[in-house]
Amino acid sequence: MQSVKLQNESLVEIATFLVRRWSERDNIIVEISDKVETKTRLKENKVILTPLEKRIGSDFQKYRQFRTSLWYEAMRIKFCKKILSNDHAFGFILNTMETRRIEELGRKIWRGMDNEIIFNYAYMLVSRPQLHTIYGKARLVEAFYQYFMFGAIKGEVQSSHFERIRKADAFAKKMVTKAIEENHDTEWLEKNVSEIIKILEIDSLLTIPVSLPFMKAGMPLSEEELLRVLKIVSKNKEDDFGDVDPAAILKGDNVIDEYNVLLDEDKKTENKGLMPEAIGIQIPSTRNVDETTIYDMSLINGLKTKFKEWKTGWKEQHLSSGDEFDEENYIEGNKPFLTDIKKSIKTKIVILLDHSSSISSDAIEYKKATLALCEVLAYLKVKFAVYAFSTENRSVVCWSIKPDNMKWNNVTAKRLAQIVANGSTPLAEVYDKMFPILQSKRPDIFLTLTDGEPSDPDAVRNMTKSLKGLGISMAALGLGPNTVRATTIANNLRHLGYEKTMAVSRLRDIPNKVIKILDI
Repeated sequence: MQSVKLQNESLVEIATFLVRRWSERDNIIVEISDKVETKTRLKENKVILTPLEKRIGSDFQKYRQFRTSLWYEAMRIKFCKKILSNDHAFGFILNTMETRRIEELGRKIWRGMDNEIIFNYAYMLVSRPQLHTIYGKARLVEAFYQYFMFGAIKGEVQSSHFERIRKADAFAKKMVTKAIEENHDTEWLEKNVSEIIKILEIDSLLTIPVSLPFMKAGMPLSEEELLRVLKIVSKNKEDDFGDVDPAAILKGDNVIDEYNVLLDEDKKTENKGLMPEAIGIQIPSTRNVDETTIYDMSLINGLKTKFKEWKTGWKEQHLSSGDEFDEENYIEGNKPFLTDIKKSIKTKIVILLDHSSSISSDAIEYKKATLALCEVLAYLKVKFAVYAFSTENRSVVCWSIKPDNMKWNNVTAKRLAQIVANGSTPLAEVYDKMFPILQSKRPDIFLTLTDGEPSDPDAVRNMTKSLKGLGISMAALGLGPNTVRATTIANNLRHLGYEKTMAVSRLRDIPNKVIKILDI
């Protein structure tokens, strides 16, 4: 199997797509964190996943575990009313029962997941602790979990304790089956947890030291060992999954194509993101950023509707002569003939976003407007690239949000979301950093969005002249708190050699202004 490492950005992108598809919820966001176990926060519409490096096996096997754990979280979103903390016995037992319930409900919809679920069970079983390493009554809870989930326990327990475990297991399975057959939800199942607590003779607030342990490095399984565990799991799960082929499950043929495509795309994205922009341009590091906070769907959808005819490639216009006579327009004294005009946007544009400190008070609205612009440009299939600049550690940094050969997606949206507005407006220095890219790509238009005066006007004037010498049309959009201030900024920018300057006092007007300069 290939040893190529998937980037977290690529994993977040595919995970976001899959969890939204499986759960049928388009507002779910995904984070990858090595500090917490895999979990879902229903109120925040957020799934947090353990990274691949915390798992064991080959890279492909790690991806299969990652993918299946994501499926479980998607099913929790779809079917669970609540998810309690695993820190105490009551919540741990309820979540365990819910895992079986949502698994059975999910399998009715996603039949193709059976092999992956069995495969994941094998690694889940391997990852569980030996019972002798757990002390006190928490050992009973862990033994119940293992017996309920895998039909086997790792280690030995007293015969009296095993009898409690067996009774608790039988009751829990009966309640899960009843919940599914009678269409009960989480809250109904929750009412039965106390009976399991009673059977096990434990306290509902008993602290659970191990809820889902991270798999330790150095625990890889050989193919023979993994096949042996798969055979055990398959045998124990025969009543639920029927007769399955452990050898076929081990191969993972139903996921390998997806994985290889992801590797290829990840490699392309890595190259697009880093080459040739490694010098002078930085890529925002992957962080746990909620990009949905800068999505203004009403603005995005409104813009898509407004420019719909650009998408189709045709626009209906009234002219003095044409193909079709419009009586109403004639009576109203307007141009009476209708003609379909072909719209085609072949303009290549590079957009630079000012993230100096002066924009910080309106940073969210600014990002909403610029994200809406990017969404519509992608919708119209315009060739565009987006960069931003800010100051970090007292040095100006030019950030690559979207190179021209990368698709606009949630990864690029996350890059935009995590730029922090800070510092001054050293446009000349930023232009100098971007010059090699602009010289190589030669866009038709280079548009700068800024709300301030550049630190060195003469240097900006010289850089503008140099860029125009490459055949690039230089444009600028002046942002101001009111019409007067915005117009003043735009007028000042005109004196710096920009061929086209515009003024905007309402941030929501940014997309309209920018898109209209493409209508040439």
